[in-house]
Amino acid sequence: MRLLITGGAGFIGSALIRQLLSETDYEIANVDKLTYAGNLESLTVVESLPNYQFVHADICDMSAMDKAFKEFKPTAVMHLAAESHVDRSIDGPGEFIQTNLVGTYTLLEAARKYWLALDVVASKSFRFHHISTDEVYGSLGDTGLFTEDMPYEPNSPYSASKAGSDHLVRAWHQTYGLPTLLTNCSNNYGPYQFPEKLLPLMISNAQVGKALPIYGKGDNIRDWLYVDDHARALRVVLESGKVGECYNIGGFNEHTNLDVVHQLCTILDELLPESPHVPHQNLIEFVTDRPGHDQRYAIDATKIERELSWRPEETFATGLRKTVQWYLDNRTWCQRVLDGSYQQERLGLKESQA
Repeated sequence: MRLLITGGAGFIGSALIRQLLSETDYEIANVDKLTYAGNLESLTVVESLPNYQFVHADICDMSAMDKAFKEFKPTAVMHLAAESHVDRSIDGPGEFIQTNLVGTYTLLEAARKYWLALDVVASKSFRFHHISTDEVYGSLGDTGLFTEDMPYEPNSPYSASKAGSDHLVRAWHQTYGLPTLLTNCSNNYGPYQFPEKLLPLMISNAQVGKALPIYGKGDNIRDWLYVDDHARALRVVLESGKVGECYNIGGFNEHTNLDVVHQLCTILDELLPESPHVPHQNLIEFVTDRPGHDQRYAIDATKIERELSWRPEETFATGLRKTVQWYLDNRTWCQRVLDGSYQQERLGLKESQA
């Protein structure tokens, strides 16, 4: 199989590429614009492999996308390129509309033109796999789970842009017959994640004694999915999913943000017993909540388990320990990321305070 993967230098994309190239003989072309969150250092273990190539391009550039399809001739597309941080979408929604909506449209059109020119056999086996988020469903109450047939109710510019991209993918399948697959995942965590996200930010801050900022009361609930489990699910859907279907991918691990940080601090206390900041939970500081902060996300992953026999291998306890240990063992990677444009500043408050 020849895979064109967009956003492969990002957190989930790089995990997917590392896993696929270690377990399959797939040929992969990684198309990435290399924005602030794209990091080729996450792919150093595969960069010299003969069945891997990197294409520096913007998915909003139609000529570049047409060229990528023409030259690489993929048998499938896995579309992960996206602006993905809610706080950034509050400060600058325009970039999210451009990348997540215009970029997805551009890629769909490039894929459709390419697919229509394929012979009968190649056309029948071609797939366009769009990777999305559970945030498109909005916010849950104390009970219930997100299922594939729930209506969309996005509450942030980020989730709205992803909801729009999901609708485009469905429309291109229904209107043009493009063979699409759609997955919506819960909150990913694990190695190589950009430090604006909760876990790497907390680990980075805790090591140097900086405050561990918790939004609001810390009672917002997320379903946590280890990134390598997610990568396995994406491969299963690509290889065995039914065309036109949507599959929710969850970790079966619901925790409040405060509980997550408490568990993280306990692990840090154990792994860094000589740290002057033990107990690390003393660094916790409650800060102004995010505007429109969804209270609870929880995925019902029954469909993918029933139809494709996928279930996460990691519990939250095992996945969290692996994650903390990786960041402690790879401080050089983390420091090089932090030396760039992101300086751990608080985002997502500008409009609400205007």
